[in-house]
Amino acid sequence: MKLPRVGFLGTGWIGRHRLQAMVASGAVSATALCDPSPECLAAALEIAPDAKPVPSLEAMLDLDLDGLVIATPSALHAQQAIAALERGIAVFCQKPLGRNEAEARRVIAAAQAADRLLGVDLSYRYTAATQAVAKEIQEGRTGPVFAADLTFHNAYGPDKPWFYDRFQSGGGCVIDLGVHLVDLAMWLLGYPAVERVTSRLYANGRPLEPGAGAVEDYAVAHLDLDTGASFRLACSWNLHAGQEAVIEAVFHGPQAAAGFRNIGGSFYDFEAFANNGTARTCLSSPPDKWGGRAAAHWATSLARSTRFDPDVHQVGNVSAILDRIYAPD
Repeated sequence: MKLPRVGFLGTGWIGRHRLQAMVASGAVSATALCDPSPECLAAALEIAPDAKPVPSLEAMLDLDLDGLVIATPSALHAQQAIAALERGIAVFCQKPLGRNEAEARRVIAAAQAADRLLGVDLSYRYTAATQAVAKEIQEGRTGPVFAADLTFHNAYGPDKPWFYDRFQSGGGCVIDLGVHLVDLAMWLLGYPAVERVTSRLYANGRPLEPGAGAVEDYAVAHLDLDTGASFRLACSWNLHAGQEAVIEAVFHGPQAAAGFRNIGGSFYDFEAFANNGTARTCLSSPPDKWGGRAAAHWATSLARSTRFDPDVHQVGNVSAILDRIYAPD
Protein backbone atom coordinates (compact mmCIF):
# COMPACT_ATOMS: atom_id res chain seq x y z
CA MET A 1 0.00 0.00 0.00
CA LYS A 2 1.30 3.45 -0.93
CA LEU A 3 1.63 5.62 2.16
CA PRO A 4 0.69 9.33 2.14
CA ARG A 5 3.77 11.47 1.46
CA VAL A 6 4.23 14.03 4.22
CA GLY A 7 6.58 16.99 4.62
CA PHE A 8 7.73 18.37 7.98
CA LEU A 9 8.16 22.14 8.20
CA GLY A 10 10.03 23.03 11.39
CA THR A 11 12.11 20.33 13.04
CA GLY A 12 12.87 21.78 16.46
CA TRP A 13 12.11 19.65 19.52
CA ILE A 14 8.36 19.62 19.07
CA GLY A 15 8.59 19.10 15.31
CA ARG A 16 10.97 16.16 15.72
CA HIS A 17 8.78 14.64 18.43
CA ARG A 18 5.75 14.71 16.12
CA LEU A 19 7.91 13.40 13.24
CA GLN A 20 8.97 10.48 15.44
CA ALA A 21 5.35 9.75 16.37
CA MET A 22 4.17 9.77 12.77
CA VAL A 23 7.07 7.61 11.56
CA ALA A 24 6.39 5.16 14.39
CA SER A 25 2.70 5.01 13.44
CA GLY A 26 3.67 3.52 10.08
CA ALA A 27 0.76 5.42 8.53
CA VAL A 28 2.71 7.97 6.48
CA SER A 29 6.00 8.35 4.63
CA ALA A 30 8.24 11.17 5.87
CA THR A 31 9.16 12.58 2.47
CA ALA A 32 10.67 16.04 3.05
CA LEU A 33 12.16 18.11 5.87
CA CYS A 34 12.71 21.85 6.15
CA ASP A 35 14.30 23.91 8.92
CA PRO A 36 16.66 26.91 8.92
CA SER A 37 18.79 25.26 11.63
CA PRO A 38 21.33 22.73 10.29
CA GLU A 39 21.44 21.11 13.72
CA CYS A 40 17.66 20.61 13.85
CA LEU A 41 17.63 19.30 10.29
CA ALA A 42 20.42 16.83 11.04
CA ALA A 43 18.59 15.56 14.12
CA ALA A 44 15.40 15.10 12.07
CA LEU A 45 17.31 13.15 9.42
CA GLU A 46 18.35 10.67 12.11
CA ILE A 47 14.64 9.91 12.58
CA ALA A 48 13.74 9.95 8.87
CA PRO A 49 16.96 9.25 6.92
CA ASP A 50 15.14 8.79 3.60
CA ALA A 51 13.44 12.19 3.75
CA LYS A 52 14.66 14.92 1.39
CA PRO A 53 15.96 18.15 2.98
CA VAL A 54 14.56 21.18 1.15
CA PRO A 55 15.38 24.89 1.59
CA SER A 56 11.89 26.39 1.79
CA LEU A 57 8.15 25.84 2.10
CA GLU A 58 7.79 26.62 -1.60
CA ALA A 59 10.26 23.87 -2.50
CA MET A 60 8.37 21.49 -0.22
CA LEU A 61 5.02 22.30 -1.84
CA ASP A 62 6.48 21.41 -5.26
CA LEU A 63 7.06 17.81 -4.15
CA ASP A 64 3.47 16.64 -4.73
CA LEU A 65 2.94 15.93 -1.03
CA ASP A 66 -0.24 14.54 0.50
CA GLY A 67 0.30 16.25 3.85
CA LEU A 68 2.31 18.93 5.62
CA VAL A 69 3.18 19.08 9.33
CA ILE A 70 3.80 22.62 10.59
CA ALA A 71 5.88 23.27 13.74
CA THR A 72 7.04 26.85 13.21
CA PRO A 73 6.51 30.10 15.19
CA SER A 74 2.83 30.95 15.66
CA ALA A 75 2.88 34.00 13.36
CA LEU A 76 3.62 31.71 10.41
CA HIS A 77 1.00 29.04 11.04
CA ALA A 78 -1.93 30.55 9.17
CA GLN A 79 -0.09 31.66 6.05
CA GLN A 80 1.87 28.42 5.76
CA ALA A 81 -1.21 26.27 6.33
CA ILE A 82 -3.25 28.21 3.76
CA ALA A 83 -0.42 27.98 1.20
CA ALA A 84 -0.40 24.20 1.56
CA LEU A 85 -4.17 23.79 1.56
CA GLU A 86 -4.52 25.91 -1.58
CA ARG A 87 -2.15 23.44 -3.27
CA GLY A 88 -4.44 20.57 -2.18
CA ILE A 89 -2.18 19.40 0.66
CA ALA A 90 -3.63 18.32 4.01
CA VAL A 91 -2.19 20.01 7.13
CA PHE A 92 -1.37 19.15 10.73
CA CYS A 93 -0.42 22.32 12.60
CA GLN A 94 0.96 23.06 16.02
CA LYS A 95 -1.33 25.10 18.26
CA PRO A 96 -2.42 27.83 17.98
CA LEU A 97 -3.79 27.47 14.44
CA GLY A 98 -3.85 31.27 14.24
CA ARG A 99 -2.97 34.23 16.42
CA ASN A 100 -6.67 35.05 16.70
CA GLU A 101 -10.09 33.81 15.60
CA ALA A 102 -9.89 35.54 12.21
CA GLU A 103 -6.66 33.76 11.28
CA ALA A 104 -7.91 30.40 12.51
CA ARG A 105 -11.18 30.78 10.57
CA ARG A 106 -9.27 31.63 7.38
CA VAL A 107 -7.26 28.42 7.64
CA ILE A 108 -10.37 26.34 8.31
CA ALA A 109 -12.13 27.98 5.35
CA ALA A 110 -9.15 27.15 3.13
CA ALA A 111 -9.27 23.51 4.26
CA GLN A 112 -12.99 23.30 3.61
CA ALA A 113 -12.66 24.92 0.16
CA ALA A 114 -9.87 22.48 -0.76
CA ASP A 115 -11.69 19.56 0.90
CA ARG A 116 -8.50 18.62 2.70
CA LEU A 117 -7.91 17.24 6.19
CA LEU A 118 -6.84 19.83 8.76
CA GLY A 119 -5.63 18.86 12.22
CA VAL A 120 -4.33 20.88 15.16
CA ASP A 121 -1.98 19.54 17.83
CA LEU A 122 -4.29 19.80 20.84
CA SER A 123 -2.47 16.91 22.42
CA TYR A 124 -3.96 16.91 25.92
CA ARG A 125 -7.18 15.44 24.57
CA TYR A 126 -5.23 12.24 24.00
CA THR A 127 -3.87 11.52 27.50
CA ALA A 128 -5.23 8.43 29.19
CA ALA A 129 -6.24 10.67 32.10
CA THR A 130 -8.32 12.97 29.89
CA GLN A 131 -9.94 10.00 28.19
CA ALA A 132 -10.87 8.58 31.61
CA VAL A 133 -12.45 11.88 32.67
CA ALA A 134 -14.36 12.05 29.39
CA LYS A 135 -15.77 8.59 30.04
CA GLU A 136 -16.94 9.57 33.53
CA ILE A 137 -18.77 12.61 32.18
CA GLN A 138 -20.16 10.98 29.03
CA GLU A 139 -21.46 7.94 30.90
CA GLY A 140 -23.28 10.18 33.36
CA ARG A 141 -21.47 9.31 36.58
CA THR A 142 -20.89 12.97 37.44
CA GLY A 143 -24.35 14.10 36.44
CA PRO A 144 -24.58 17.31 34.38
CA VAL A 145 -21.38 19.30 34.87
CA PHE A 146 -22.16 22.67 36.43
CA ALA A 147 -18.63 23.93 37.14
CA ALA A 148 -15.00 23.30 36.26
CA ASP A 149 -11.68 24.46 37.67
CA LEU A 150 -8.85 24.47 35.14
CA THR A 151 -5.21 25.24 35.86
CA PHE A 152 -1.96 25.26 33.86
CA HIS A 153 0.99 26.93 35.57
CA ASN A 154 4.44 26.53 33.99
CA ALA A 155 7.24 27.53 36.35
CA TYR A 156 9.36 28.25 33.29
CA GLY A 157 8.61 30.65 30.48
CA PRO A 158 9.23 29.80 26.83
CA ASP A 159 12.89 29.94 25.78
CA LYS A 160 12.39 31.59 22.38
CA PRO A 161 12.11 35.41 22.11
CA TRP A 162 9.18 35.35 19.66
CA PHE A 163 6.88 34.03 22.39
CA TYR A 164 7.18 37.42 24.10
CA ASP A 165 6.40 39.44 20.95
CA ARG A 166 2.63 39.84 20.69
CA PHE A 167 2.77 40.26 16.89
CA GLN A 168 4.57 36.96 16.49
CA SER A 169 2.83 34.96 19.21
CA GLY A 170 -0.67 36.42 19.37
CA GLY A 171 -0.40 36.57 23.16
CA GLY A 172 1.27 35.02 26.19
CA CYS A 173 0.30 32.21 28.52
CA VAL A 174 -3.37 32.23 27.45
CA ILE A 175 -2.70 31.37 23.83
CA ASP A 176 0.23 29.10 24.77
CA LEU A 177 -1.24 27.14 27.71
CA GLY A 178 -4.82 28.36 28.20
CA VAL A 179 -5.72 27.12 24.72
CA HIS A 180 -5.38 23.55 26.01
CA LEU A 181 -7.65 24.26 28.99
CA VAL A 182 -10.35 25.96 26.91
CA ASP A 183 -10.18 23.23 24.28
CA LEU A 184 -10.47 20.46 26.87
CA ALA A 185 -13.39 22.04 28.69
CA MET A 186 -15.35 22.77 25.53
CA TRP A 187 -14.59 19.34 24.07
CA LEU A 188 -15.58 17.50 27.26
CA LEU A 189 -18.78 19.54 27.68
CA GLY A 190 -19.90 19.20 24.06
CA TYR A 191 -19.07 22.73 22.88
CA PRO A 192 -21.80 24.76 24.61
CA ALA A 193 -22.16 28.43 23.73
CA VAL A 194 -20.30 30.88 25.96
CA GLU A 195 -22.57 33.65 27.23
CA ARG A 196 -20.09 35.76 29.18
CA VAL A 197 -16.34 36.03 29.65
CA THR A 198 -14.49 37.99 32.31
CA SER A 199 -10.74 37.99 32.78
CA ARG A 200 -7.72 39.63 34.33
CA LEU A 201 -4.32 39.50 32.65
CA TYR A 202 -1.00 40.37 34.26
CA ALA A 203 2.62 40.90 33.18
CA ASN A 204 5.39 40.89 35.78
CA GLY A 205 2.81 41.19 38.54
CA ARG A 206 1.02 44.23 37.10
CA PRO A 207 -2.39 44.31 35.41
CA LEU A 208 -2.05 44.32 31.62
CA GLU A 209 -4.08 46.99 29.89
CA PRO A 210 -6.00 46.09 26.67
CA GLY A 211 -3.87 46.81 23.62
CA ALA A 212 -0.58 46.65 25.53
CA GLY A 213 2.47 45.49 23.58
CA ALA A 214 3.63 43.12 26.32
CA VAL A 215 2.18 39.66 26.61
CA GLU A 216 0.56 38.26 29.74
CA ASP A 217 2.45 35.87 32.02
CA TYR A 218 -0.51 35.27 34.35
CA ALA A 219 -4.20 35.10 33.52
CA VAL A 220 -7.41 34.23 35.27
CA ALA A 221 -10.72 34.00 33.43
CA HIS A 222 -14.29 33.08 34.22
CA LEU A 223 -16.60 31.71 31.52
CA ASP A 224 -20.38 31.40 31.86
CA LEU A 225 -22.00 28.89 29.51
CA ASP A 226 -25.52 28.78 28.07
CA THR A 227 -26.04 25.48 29.90
CA GLY A 228 -25.88 27.39 33.18
CA ALA A 229 -22.44 25.96 33.90
CA SER A 230 -19.39 28.09 34.53
CA PHE A 231 -15.72 27.44 34.67
CA ARG A 232 -12.66 29.13 36.06
CA LEU A 233 -9.35 29.11 34.24
CA ALA A 234 -5.91 30.12 35.50
CA CYS A 235 -2.63 29.82 33.62
CA SER A 236 0.83 31.33 33.82
CA TRP A 237 4.48 31.37 32.90
CA ASN A 238 7.24 31.78 35.49
CA LEU A 239 4.92 31.42 38.48
CA HIS A 240 6.40 30.51 41.86
CA ALA A 241 4.55 27.22 41.66
CA GLY A 242 6.77 25.19 43.99
CA GLN A 243 7.29 22.68 41.22
CA GLU A 244 7.90 22.67 37.46
CA ALA A 245 4.24 22.67 36.52
CA VAL A 246 0.75 22.57 38.01
CA ILE A 247 -1.70 21.11 35.50
CA GLU A 248 -5.15 20.16 36.74
CA ALA A 249 -8.76 20.11 35.61
CA VAL A 250 -11.73 19.12 37.75
CA PHE A 251 -15.30 18.91 36.46
CA HIS A 252 -18.00 19.12 39.12
CA GLY A 253 -21.40 17.47 38.82
CA PRO A 254 -24.20 16.95 41.37
CA GLN A 255 -23.40 13.24 41.72
CA ALA A 256 -19.58 13.29 41.60
CA ALA A 257 -16.56 15.14 40.28
CA ALA A 258 -14.02 13.87 37.75
CA GLY A 259 -10.63 15.33 37.01
CA PHE A 260 -6.97 14.86 36.34
CA ARG A 261 -3.75 16.36 37.68
CA ASN A 262 -0.07 16.12 36.97
CA ILE A 263 2.12 14.17 39.37
CA GLY A 264 5.13 15.69 41.10
CA GLY A 265 5.25 18.72 38.84
CA SER A 266 5.69 16.59 35.72
CA PHE A 267 4.62 17.87 32.30
CA TYR A 268 4.04 14.28 31.19
CA ASP A 269 2.71 12.15 34.06
CA PHE A 270 -0.99 12.46 34.92
CA GLU A 271 -3.49 10.68 37.09
CA ALA A 272 -7.24 10.83 36.67
CA PHE A 273 -9.66 10.55 39.57
CA ALA A 274 -13.31 10.55 40.55
CA ASN A 275 -14.37 12.28 43.77
CA ASN A 276 -17.48 11.31 45.67
CA GLY A 277 -17.79 13.23 48.92
CA THR A 278 -14.51 12.67 50.75
CA ALA A 279 -13.69 9.52 48.77
CA ARG A 280 -11.35 9.53 45.79
CA THR A 281 -11.07 6.75 43.20
CA CYS A 282 -8.12 6.54 40.82
CA LEU A 283 -9.24 6.22 37.20
CA SER A 284 -5.84 6.12 35.48
CA SER A 285 -2.18 6.55 36.35
CA PRO A 286 1.21 6.58 34.60
CA PRO A 287 2.94 5.36 32.58
CA ASP A 288 1.20 6.80 29.54
CA LYS A 289 3.21 7.81 26.46
CA TRP A 290 0.65 10.26 25.08
CA GLY A 291 2.80 13.07 23.64
CA GLY A 292 2.66 12.01 20.00
CA ARG A 293 -0.82 10.57 20.03
CA ALA A 294 -2.52 13.57 18.36
CA ALA A 295 0.06 13.49 15.57
CA ALA A 296 -0.32 9.74 15.09
CA HIS A 297 -4.11 10.13 15.05
CA TRP A 298 -3.86 12.71 12.24
CA ALA A 299 -1.45 10.46 10.32
CA THR A 300 -3.76 7.46 10.49
CA SER A 301 -6.73 9.66 9.56
CA LEU A 302 -4.79 10.96 6.54
CA ALA A 303 -4.01 7.40 5.47
CA ARG A 304 -7.75 6.68 5.45
CA SER A 305 -8.84 9.89 3.73
CA THR A 306 -7.41 13.28 2.81
CA ARG A 307 -10.88 14.90 2.90
CA PHE A 308 -12.00 17.75 5.16
CA ASP A 309 -13.28 16.88 8.65
CA PRO A 310 -15.88 19.46 9.79
CA ASP A 311 -15.04 18.84 13.47
CA VAL A 312 -12.11 21.24 12.99
CA HIS A 313 -14.61 24.12 13.00
CA GLN A 314 -14.54 23.77 16.81
CA VAL A 315 -10.93 25.00 16.75
CA GLY A 316 -12.28 28.29 15.41
CA ASN A 317 -14.77 28.41 18.28
CA VAL A 318 -11.96 27.89 20.80
CA SER A 319 -10.02 30.73 19.15
CA ALA A 320 -13.07 32.96 19.53
CA ILE A 321 -13.12 32.24 23.27
CA LEU A 322 -9.43 33.11 23.56
CA ASP A 323 -10.13 36.40 21.79
CA ARG A 324 -12.81 37.14 24.41
CA ILE A 325 -10.37 36.38 27.24
CA TYR A 326 -8.04 38.99 25.70
CA ALA A 327 -10.93 41.44 25.23
CA PRO A 328 -13.52 40.41 27.86
CA ASP A 329 -17.24 41.20 27.57
